Amino acid sequence: VLFMLVIAGYIVVGILAWLYGDPRHVLYPRNSTGMFCGIGQNKDKPSVMYFDIIKCATATNVMAAALQGLQCPTTQVPDLYLNSFSIFPDGLVIAMVVSVLFLLLLRFTAPVLIWVLIIGVLAVGAFGIWYCYNEYMSLTTSTLTFNNVGFTTNVQVYLQVRDTWLAFLIILSIVEAILLLALIFLRTRILIAIALIQETSKALGHMMSTLFYPIVTFVLLLVCVSYWGITALYPSHTSSSFNLVYEESLRSERDLMCLCFSPQTFNTTQYPTCPSARCVFINYNTEGLFQRNLFNLQIYNVIAFLWCVNFVIALGHCTLAGAFASYYWAFSKPADIPTFPLIQSFMRALRYHVGSLAFGALILTLVQIVRIILEYLDHKFKEAQNPCTRFIMCCLKCCFYCLEKFIKFINRNAYIMIAIYGKNFCVSAMNAFSLLMRNIIRVVVLDKVTDLLLFFGKLLVVGGVGVLAFFFFSGRIQTPGTTFETAALNYYWMPIITVVFGAYLIAHGFFSVYNMGVDTLFLCFLEDLERNDGSPQKPYFMSKNLMKILNKKNKPAKTG
Repeated sequence: VLFMLVIAGYIVVGILAWLYGDPRHVLYPRNSTGMFCGIGQNKDKPSVMYFDIIKCATATNVMAAALQGLQCPTTQVPDLYLNSFSIFPDGLVIAMVVSVLFLLLLRFTAPVLIWVLIIGVLAVGAFGIWYCYNEYMSLTTSTLTFNNVGFTTNVQVYLQVRDTWLAFLIILSIVEAILLLALIFLRTRILIAIALIQETSKALGHMMSTLFYPIVTFVLLLVCVSYWGITALYPSHTSSSFNLVYEESLRSERDLMCLCFSPQTFNTTQYPTCPSARCVFINYNTEGLFQRNLFNLQIYNVIAFLWCVNFVIALGHCTLAGAFASYYWAFSKPADIPTFPLIQSFMRALRYHVGSLAFGALILTLVQIVRIILEYLDHKFKEAQNPCTRFIMCCLKCCFYCLEKFIKFINRNAYIMIAIYGKNFCVSAMNAFSLLMRNIIRVVVLDKVTDLLLFFGKLLVVGGVGVLAFFFFSGRIQTPGTTFETAALNYYWMPIITVVFGAYLIAHGFFSVYNMGVDTLFLCFLEDLERNDGSPQKPYFMSKNLMKILNKKNKPAKTG
C-alpha cells in the first residue's frame, strides 16, 4: 500500500512538473534576449551564437551591461563542430548469439571447461612461483636492500631488490598450497557445483524464454529512468522574469521597475517614445508554492526513482527464480514443467508478492540514500575536512558500501525463497540466510566456480567481438556485399569501443539470467536435501547426476 501511495505521489509530481516546468531551457539553446534557437520564429536557426568576448571585455559602459543582466550586446559568431561515424549492429548480434550458444553448450562442456580453468589457474600460479624463484636466484650477488632504496614511486627500483622476489615467492607458494588443498578436500563440492551448472544449462534449454527476460527488465528500467529524467528536467527551469531596458538617456528609476513577460511577445511599438527598448532576461521565478518546494520535489523524485528501480530489479529476480524453481520441483522433467513457466511466474509475482518485493526494495533504497548523502557531504566539505574527519567519512562510506552489498545478497536469496514458498520478505530472508549458513562451504565453492566460469564466458564474448570489430572497422577484413569504407570513419576506435561496450551489456544480461538460475537451483537443491529422504513419501527432486555424486537414490514404492 505504501509503495502504491508513493507511485501515486510520483505521478502527481510528474503532472506538476509538466504543468509548471519548461524543458525547452534544457533541450534548446537560448540567446541573450531569452529567445529559443531552433523553434518558433527561430526555427531555421538551430545553433546558438557565442559572444565576441574581446569586444565584451573592452566595453566601457559597465552600468549598461549590468542593467542588462551582465549580457554583452555585441556581434556574435557561431562555433560549430560536427563529427559523425557509422556503426553497424552486426557485432552486437554476434555477441547475443555467442552468449546463448555458450550458455546452452555448458550442459555438455561445463565439466571439461571448469577443470581446464582450475588447472589453468594452478598452472599460472606454478609459473609465477618458478619466475619469482628464477629472479630471486639471479639477484644473488645484489647487495641492494629496502633500507638502501627507501620510499620511491619508481616501482622498477623495488624489482631490483632480492627480498622483493622472495616475498612474491612466499605469497604465491602459500596461495598455490591453499588452492591444491582446497582442490583435494573440496573435490565433491566442486563436482556438485559442476552438476548444478549443467542442470542450469538443461533448464535454459527447456525454458528459452528466460534468456530474453532481461529485455523486459531493461524496458521497465528505461521507463523509470525516462520518467525520472523528464520529471527532473521539467521543474528545473520554471517561468522566467524579464526586465524592460531603455536607452541610457531615457532611463529612470520608474523605468527600471518595468517588467515584460516574454521576449517572444514583446513589441517595441508599445513604447513609441523609446524605439530602442528591449526585453532582457533577469532571473527565474521563485515565487509560488511549487517554486518554493522545488528542492523537496526533486528529493522526492530521487527517492521514488530509486525505489522503482530496485522494485523492477526485485521483480526480475523473483520472476526468474519462480521459473527455475518450477523446473527443479518438476518430478518428471520435462513432462511436468509448466507450459509457460516465465509468464506464470511473472503473473504470480505481480499478484501475490508485490508487497514483499517493495519492502526489500525499500530497505535497499534507504541504504542507497544514506550513501548518496555521505557522498554529498564528502563533496561539499572536502576542502574543510581535517584528517580525522576524512578518516571517519571514509569509514562510513566503506561500511555503508559493504552494507549495501550484504543487503543485495540477502534480498536476492530472499526473492528466491519468496518465489518458492510465497512467504513474506522477513521470513524468506531469515530462512534463506539460515539455509546458506548451514551450507557455507558449498555456497563458497559454488559461488567461486560460477564466477570463474562466467568471467571466462564474458571474456570470450567481449574479447571475441572486440577483436572482430577491430579487424572490421580498421579495414583489415571486408564483409561481402557491403559498401562500408574505413576511410569514412574519422576515428575508428570509437565504434570499436561502442561495440565492445554493447557486447558486454548483452553478455552481462544473458549471464545474469544464468547466474540467477544457478542460485535458484542451488537453494532448491539444499531444500531438497534437508526436507526429503528419498522415500516414496519424500522423494528427491534433484537430477540423477547429483544423486550419484552424493550417493543418494529414491527408494521404490512398496507393492502389495
